[in-house]
Amino acid sequence: MMAKSPVTKNDLKKINRLVTHFKNNQELFIRFSDNVRALFSSDRLSPYVHSAKWRIKNPDHLRDKLIRKASDMRLTGKKFDITEENLFERITDLVGFRILHLHTSQFEAINRIVLDLINEERWELIEGPTARTWDDEFREYFNKLNIKTLDSQSMYTSVHYVFTANKQKSCAAELQVRTLAEELWGEVDHKINYPHPSASSSCREQIKVLARITSSCTRLVDSIFHSHQENDEAP
Repeated sequence: MMAKSPVTKNDLKKINRLVTHFKNNQELFIRFSDNVRALFSSDRLSPYVHSAKWRIKNPDHLRDKLIRKASDMRLTGKKFDITEENLFERITDLVGFRILHLHTSQFEAINRIVLDLINEERWELIEGPTARTWDDEFREYFNKLNIKTLDSQSMYTSVHYVFTANKQKSCAAELQVRTLAEELWGEVDHKINYPHPSASSSCREQIKVLARITSSCTRLVDSIFHSHQENDEAP
């Protein structure tokens, strides 16, 4: 028998008001998204970037996320304290931007340029960069770059940054940086497991296998570019 949700009717009414508040402020997020897209379209990044994606959070996905947060808070005895006044600060992925690159060695330059661009724009970096990974070798790579790492039980892999615009602390954005191979896994997992995990144990296991395959694919791409560079540098 499915456990009863701890989310109350008052919580759900509050969540509906929060989603409506978000919808009523779409223009704010459209402008912010345009600014983020312009910043990360810098010519300095283009030699290292394969492609980029961006989005403003779907209101239905926001509602589901708020319900999950309310449930988690209730289960731990905490009050659901997200309000219209702090919604845009507490939910930091209402604007999302993603940078995709081909091989791992490009990340070091991407990270340096991203941090420089945020600083030059006088935006505030409030979280990150943080690498979420399940792979020990990649964890070691990020540690050598002094990038904080978090263990990813879901086998999700990406580097995250959260920042706010200059003089506009009411609106935050999340940047994700990952390889093209990691993007393949992320897109499949998102379709199957988001916002709720698949009920199929076979699908869940297959997605874990896919994570290992895409990790191996990234390693192979890394090796190809390393060999290509060695050949170019040979006398």
